[in-house]
Amino acid sequence: MNCKNLLSTRRAGVLCHITSLPGQQENGDLGPQAYKFVDFIAACGFSVWQVLPLGPTHPDLSPYNLLSTHAGNPKLISLDWLVDRGWLDKSIITEFEADPDGRRQACIYSAYSNFKKYSTDSDKSSFEKFIKTHAYWLNDYAYFTVLRKKFENNVWDTWPDYLRDRQTGYLEKLTPDERTEIEYVQFQQFVFFTQWSELKGYAINKGVVIIGDMPIFVAFDSSDVWSHQDLFSLDKDKKPITVAGVPPDYFSESGQRWGNPQYNWEQHEATGFAWWKGRVHIQSLFFDALRIDHFRGLSQYWEIPANEETAVNGKWVNAPGESLLSTLINTFPEFCLIAEDLGTITDDVIALRDQFDIPGMTVYQFAFDGSPDNPHLPDNYVPDSIAYTATHDNDTTVSWYESLPLDAKHYVNQFIDLGDEVPWPMIRAVFHSVANIAILPMQDLLAMGHGHRMNVPGVKEGNWQWQFNWQQIDSRVQSKIADLIKETNRVNETGAIHPARS
Repeated sequence: MNCKNLLSTRRAGVLCHITSLPGQQENGDLGPQAYKFVDFIAACGFSVWQVLPLGPTHPDLSPYNLLSTHAGNPKLISLDWLVDRGWLDKSIITEFEADPDGRRQACIYSAYSNFKKYSTDSDKSSFEKFIKTHAYWLNDYAYFTVLRKKFENNVWDTWPDYLRDRQTGYLEKLTPDERTEIEYVQFQQFVFFTQWSELKGYAINKGVVIIGDMPIFVAFDSSDVWSHQDLFSLDKDKKPITVAGVPPDYFSESGQRWGNPQYNWEQHEATGFAWWKGRVHIQSLFFDALRIDHFRGLSQYWEIPANEETAVNGKWVNAPGESLLSTLINTFPEFCLIAEDLGTITDDVIALRDQFDIPGMTVYQFAFDGSPDNPHLPDNYVPDSIAYTATHDNDTTVSWYESLPLDAKHYVNQFIDLGDEVPWPMIRAVFHSVANIAILPMQDLLAMGHGHRMNVPGVKEGNWQWQFNWQQIDSRVQSKIADLIKETNRVNETGAIHPARS
């Protein structure tokens, strides 16, 4: 879906990652609860579902620090779907109740074994076609995953030199068991892509488009950096020379040192941005539109010497954003890109965004700095934009308001009378605004307070684990948001006629 079509009608949406869906596993997945969620939001009148990046995460669970920019997270695979396909015996699921982390992997491996033995010729043909179609990234990801496991999840730059440097013939030393493991990794991705495609198709039939999210930078410990070392700023020992982050800002006095290796932009340009095109191609299969996280990094990026412990001593460096965006938009003319243009945004970033007619974002929680020209005030919104009460990086609006000092609360109330109804007056203001798309986090829809935050930027532990449950939703919430969506002319005419599943 191109941006013109996405923004051609007023829409309302919900921000809720797959892991935050209800479920009996360690996190939400692509199973029945995901379909129930689509039913629910469509019945309310929502026509947008925004999720976070879908890739496999490190132990910190951050979807912005992935083991691969192309792969799907196996932890999101639905076991129920495997049972329905006849590839998994349901009784096996209960054998691992005491080990929820190991349960999903054990069940998926059992499904893989059964797939090899009992699947139809059509299913096997589909698997073979998937491997061939996605070979340009899938093979490297499978090798990386198996080798990483072999070396106890140590970072690839500590592997033996012949593997670290991908010397000629390095794969010939794989054992037969490791080759089976490689095919198992490929099978996981085949299942994930198939499950996601079915869920996306279901959402489309209910009038719901899905907006995804793409981290601008890549984790050093990833198949991408290992398999494309020339595309990143690495020294002779394969360690980052400079890393990514942001300078001191609203979220952190010392800035944020993310640690991602910076790109070797000259090499990217020399290849015609082939790696980026491959990356965005996968995102275009997953989503109807894509938010580019930290969009300003395509104009200028904060370059931090790798030996610095904080982001304070970095510097701004120009990036070839114009060339990259021109290439991507020409390659994917029917795919909508969205700019995460939050934080300190300079004129060059705005010019780059506007040059390609890329819609930007506003967040109501950022509106109260005392300036009447603050772009996050609803009166200053523009139609071709996406407006939020909050994002996954913000506290819930209830908790945000409750934690404000009294003088700050008084100032906020001069703009909008929140009274005892937080966050609803802010939701109403965003939905009544001229922004063609209005989105609220699931936590704000449920008016949740302290303890329900998804992420605290700059904090490494305790994030990305929030889940809701259906008992937190009652008919009053559903009817209240449905009435507001109708009142603000943001109704999903396709989905609203379908009742939510019980």
